[in-house]
Amino acid sequence: MGETEGKKDEADYKRLQTFPLVRHSDMPEEMRVETMELCVTACEKFSNNNESAAKMIKETMDKKFGSSWHVVIGEGFGFEITHEYC
Repeated sequence: MGETEGKKDEADYKRLQTFPLVRHSDMPEEMRVETMELCVTACEKFSNNNESAAKMIKETMDKKFGSSWHVVIGEGFGFEITHEYC
Protein backbone atom coordinates (compact mmCIF):
# COMPACT_ATOMS: atom_id res chain seq x y z
CA MET A 1 0.00 0.00 0.00
CA GLY A 2 2.87 2.41 0.77
CA GLU A 3 4.38 1.88 -2.67
CA THR A 4 1.06 2.70 -4.37
CA GLU A 5 0.69 5.88 -2.33
CA GLY A 6 4.21 6.97 -3.30
CA LYS A 7 3.43 6.54 -7.00
CA LYS A 8 0.17 8.46 -6.58
CA ASP A 9 2.00 11.33 -4.82
CA GLU A 10 4.59 11.44 -7.60
CA ALA A 11 1.87 11.51 -10.27
CA ASP A 12 0.08 14.33 -8.42
CA TYR A 13 3.34 16.30 -8.20
CA LYS A 14 4.03 15.88 -11.91
CA ARG A 15 0.48 16.98 -12.73
CA LEU A 16 1.02 20.17 -10.73
CA GLN A 17 4.06 20.97 -12.86
CA THR A 18 2.28 20.76 -16.23
CA PHE A 19 1.06 24.33 -16.50
CA PRO A 20 2.60 27.73 -15.87
CA LEU A 21 1.21 29.98 -13.16
CA VAL A 22 1.66 33.72 -13.59
CA ARG A 23 0.82 35.73 -10.50
CA HIS A 24 1.83 39.11 -11.90
CA SER A 25 3.39 40.25 -15.14
CA ASP A 26 3.94 43.60 -16.82
CA MET A 27 4.63 41.92 -20.17
CA PRO A 28 2.30 42.57 -23.09
CA GLU A 29 -0.24 39.76 -23.47
CA GLU A 30 1.30 38.34 -26.67
CA MET A 31 4.79 38.26 -25.15
CA ARG A 32 3.50 36.62 -21.97
CA VAL A 33 1.70 33.87 -23.91
CA GLU A 34 4.79 33.17 -26.06
CA THR A 35 6.97 33.06 -22.97
CA MET A 36 4.68 30.61 -21.16
CA GLU A 37 4.57 28.33 -24.20
CA LEU A 38 8.36 28.46 -24.49
CA CYS A 39 8.78 27.58 -20.81
CA VAL A 40 6.42 24.60 -21.05
CA THR A 41 8.17 23.36 -24.20
CA ALA A 42 11.66 23.66 -22.69
CA CYS A 43 10.67 21.99 -19.42
CA GLU A 44 9.01 19.10 -21.27
CA LYS A 45 11.96 18.70 -23.66
CA PHE A 46 14.56 18.78 -20.86
CA SER A 47 12.49 17.31 -18.03
CA ASN A 48 15.56 15.79 -16.35
CA ASN A 49 17.97 18.68 -16.99
CA ASN A 50 16.91 22.07 -15.60
CA GLU A 51 20.16 23.72 -16.73
CA SER A 52 19.51 22.85 -20.39
CA ALA A 53 15.90 24.01 -20.14
CA ALA A 54 16.98 27.34 -18.63
CA LYS A 55 19.63 27.77 -21.32
CA MET A 56 17.09 27.13 -24.09
CA ILE A 57 14.62 29.62 -22.60
CA LYS A 58 17.28 32.32 -22.10
CA GLU A 59 18.73 31.99 -25.60
CA THR A 60 15.28 32.08 -27.21
CA MET A 61 14.15 35.08 -25.13
CA ASP A 62 17.40 36.93 -25.93
CA LYS A 63 16.87 36.37 -29.67
CA LYS A 64 13.16 37.27 -29.69
CA PHE A 65 12.95 40.11 -27.19
CA GLY A 66 16.51 41.44 -26.77
CA SER A 67 19.20 40.56 -24.29
CA SER A 68 19.33 40.72 -20.47
CA TRP A 69 16.94 37.89 -19.63
CA HIS A 70 17.63 35.76 -16.56
CA VAL A 71 16.16 32.28 -16.18
CA VAL A 72 16.04 30.27 -12.96
CA ILE A 73 14.53 26.78 -12.89
CA GLY A 74 14.43 24.40 -9.97
CA GLU A 75 13.59 24.31 -6.32
CA GLY A 76 15.49 25.28 -3.21
CA PHE A 77 17.56 28.02 -4.84
CA GLY A 78 18.40 31.60 -3.99
CA PHE A 79 19.90 34.55 -5.78
CA GLU A 80 20.84 38.15 -5.24
CA ILE A 81 20.67 41.00 -7.71
CA THR A 82 22.46 44.27 -7.08
CA HIS A 83 22.28 47.45 -9.06
CA GLU A 84 24.31 50.60 -8.74
CA TYR A 85 22.71 53.79 -9.98
CA CYS A 86 25.14 56.49 -11.10
